Amino acid sequence: MIIWLNGAFGAGKTSTAAELAGMLPGARQFDPEWVGYMLRANLADQDFTDFQQLPPWRTLVPVVMAEVARLTGQHLITVQTVLVETYWRELRAGLDAHSLEVFHVLLHADPAVLAARIRTDQADPGACQWRLDHLEQFAAARPWLEAAADLVVDSTALSVAEAARMVADAALPLMRLAAAPQLAD
Repeated sequence: MIIWLNGAFGAGKTSTAAELAGMLPGARQFDPEWVGYMLRANLADQDFTDFQQLPPWRTLVPVVMAEVARLTGQHLITVQTVLVETYWRELRAGLDAHSLEVFHVLLHADPAVLAARIRTDQADPGACQWRLDHLEQFAAARPWLEAAADLVVDSTALSVAEAARMVADAALPLMRLAAAPQLAD
């Protein structure tokens, strides 16, 4: 099973994923950005501003996730903001084609809280302006994101542990089903 944490920058996705990994037995974190870094290094002659724009990224992420899950036998927790609906549909179709169950979680917070979190983020202060510049894009995408999500978590007033607990409580029963052997008809 794939637990995909999507949402605005500053909503707490990365922190929630780290906390969640400690709560969910048989789960490991997977970062789809590494697929993007590989493509960026090998396609430097192509014109793009974000590796998500590259069709090979949207094709390879499900393939790599399927291979990692197959090799490890573990559920994957991934953090990736996807704000373009057609990109999400392509990713989801690829995951479905590899028979990977997906639990899509949308984390969001009040816009003022998001901006404050981004401005005070010490993990990657160089990304501050880029993240702030994308808050409007998140706001525009939020209606389809909410419709596509299996769980929506408003992290405005939640601690990381509380947000992770909400996700874990919803995901655990599904993980048990995903891990159960398939019965023949």
